[in-house]
Amino acid sequence: MALKKKARPRLLSSTRPRNIKPTPSLSSHATRTLVRSHHTLRKQLSCALAQGDDFKAESIKYEIEAAGGLRKYQEASIQGQSAERGGDTSKVLLQWLLEVKGLELVRNASGKKFRMLEVGALRTDNTCSRNGAFEMKRIDLHSQHSDIEEQDFMELPFPATEDLDQEGFDIVSLSLVVNFVGDPAQRGEMLKRVEGFLRPCSRDGDEMSEFFPTLFLVLPAPCVTNSRYLDEEKLKSILEILGYTMAKRKLSSKLVYYLWRYEGSVKKNSKVFKKEEIRSGRSRNNFAIVLR
Repeated sequence: MALKKKARPRLLSSTRPRNIKPTPSLSSHATRTLVRSHHTLRKQLSCALAQGDDFKAESIKYEIEAAGGLRKYQEASIQGQSAERGGDTSKVLLQWLLEVKGLELVRNASGKKFRMLEVGALRTDNTCSRNGAFEMKRIDLHSQHSDIEEQDFMELPFPATEDLDQEGFDIVSLSLVVNFVGDPAQRGEMLKRVEGFLRPCSRDGDEMSEFFPTLFLVLPAPCVTNSRYLDEEKLKSILEILGYTMAKRKLSSKLVYYLWRYEGSVKKNSKVFKKEEIRSGRSRNNFAIVLR
């Protein structure tokens, strides 16, 4: 009997509908509730589709639309990232970089800005964009602005090896992106893919070189503090296998922020990380990252 061919999931598809104009009508509590509910339903939908349960999948789709669908989720996401709501995660990145001498000089030096790839960009006015030290490339599946390129990160072409110094990036930002991917193995593939966009540090020997090239990773705190399948030690092991060392970390009540410095290529014949329970308890969530 022939095996059924699995459809390749698009990691961020249908997460951001087109031409959404955010409104100030949602309270912060309503915003958080809507976002959490939408994430839960999307994960349930992904599971139902993987199991081939079409009836359950259609039921979940109906529930998503009844709650306002992707349009309402997008409004909540944009509002949650507003400065008024304190949701601009890039301000933490900039604060870390400003702790090291050199960023002010880079900002004023012709042709020496840091290149940043921001995946899943919703806004063009975040802290790093306004600072002037960065040459930004912003991508999202459904662009909301002319300065955000409509592009799936999993299909974004890698720079050629000979062009990496010019076309590669000093920073790749995956802020609140990995957690939205429904499949744990695809989350691992997303992390693997970052390597191909990072260019060698062009500032070896100065104080800024300790951070570059780097991955800026932001996750909801419960993904590592309250998951059955992932804790910080396991996340660290996964990133170390991929060639990173932790440079900075910040844990808030809602989010966990990381700066991972890329040290070298993915290790061949490296350890496989499966979806295995490491913490028990009914209150745990099921967030996991699988590395094959």
